[in-house]
Amino acid sequence: MRKLLLLAPLAVSMLALPACSTAGAEGSGAASSTTATADAASGTSCGTTVDDIAAAAADEGKVNLIALPDTWANYGGILASYRDTYGIDATVANPDASSADEITAIQTLRGQADMPEVVDVGASFTQQMIDEGYAEVYKPTVWDDIPDALKDPEGHWVASYYGVMSIATNTTLVADPPTSFADLEDPKYAGQVTLNGDPREAGAAFAAVMAASLANGGSFDDILPGIEYFAGLKESGNLQAVDVSQATLLSGEVPIALDWTYNFPAIEPLMTDAGFDLEVTVPSDGVYGGYYAQSVVTEAAHPCAARLFLEHLVGDDGALGYLEGGAIPARYATLVAEGKVDAELAENLPDADTIDAITFPSQDQIDAAKATLSEQWGPMVADK
Repeated sequence: MRKLLLLAPLAVSMLALPACSTAGAEGSGAASSTTATADAASGTSCGTTVDDIAAAAADEGKVNLIALPDTWANYGGILASYRDTYGIDATVANPDASSADEITAIQTLRGQADMPEVVDVGASFTQQMIDEGYAEVYKPTVWDDIPDALKDPEGHWVASYYGVMSIATNTTLVADPPTSFADLEDPKYAGQVTLNGDPREAGAAFAAVMAASLANGGSFDDILPGIEYFAGLKESGNLQAVDVSQATLLSGEVPIALDWTYNFPAIEPLMTDAGFDLEVTVPSDGVYGGYYAQSVVTEAAHPCAARLFLEHLVGDDGALGYLEGGAIPARYATLVAEGKVDAELAENLPDADTIDAITFPSQDQIDAAKATLSEQWGPMVADK
């Protein structure tokens, strides 16, 4: 896996999403000029409406994707919808790749026909995408529906969905499931607590450290308490070295997983089939909401199909697909205002008060936290 029982949080660190315009993915003319700008910059003409882009994409016939596991935020369903709607071959390389792996793949395959053409990276990797010239300027047709906190003002990326860091417990193996970061320090959880990857490389693990920092007196400006927290978990023996993945969850190797809320609705029935019960809770002492950002990659071999995939993700089909997987789409406020979020779609989401309270760190805060992690995670945690 890339790297709901919801309790009322004591400390929520995440801006209520503002009401947005209600332009749909297929009908908005808002992106005519921005699409043309992207065309001029890239030398590619895909058109200015979704229908235009879809026609140009059909001529290309395929798009190269990466790091989209079927069980992650319902990407399996979203990909099927894209393929069925547009008849375009969407191939996903290395589904379990980390955000760092995605950028490495672009570097390695630069200029080749199988280079990744759309990425889905953690917030701590967006600036690297821009700095290295990999993120094309492209504003989808529903640009005005997307809150400012979930898009680059220049259009290098949009965040089509977000989630909340959670604690998932295999209650067949753990009789007393933890509900907070403080609980995870209890010696009874020795060898049971697991991160989804290395926080220097994986967005989910980065978010877990940020959440732990908030639970221990830190802030968006100070991730060090989170690093110190995991240093203590490792020293006590509670933090184990394996990664959270479908395989390690289904084998029982990971009794307690720190990961996004949206990664568990798809895995829960599989856990049941394997003889396990799963309980997912938002920790009461450190609530952190985080997004993944999507960019069309510069020099893409299939640029129109890549733009169409981004349009699909932020349009209604993709947004409702994310909801089915328990992720919160960027255009959530618009969908609610239009009456498109029913009780069944909302049942896997965090409670409404938590969603309304979500704010996100700024890019400067994310970059500073990433720099601190790069310097301190090794000597304080990984290399111990």
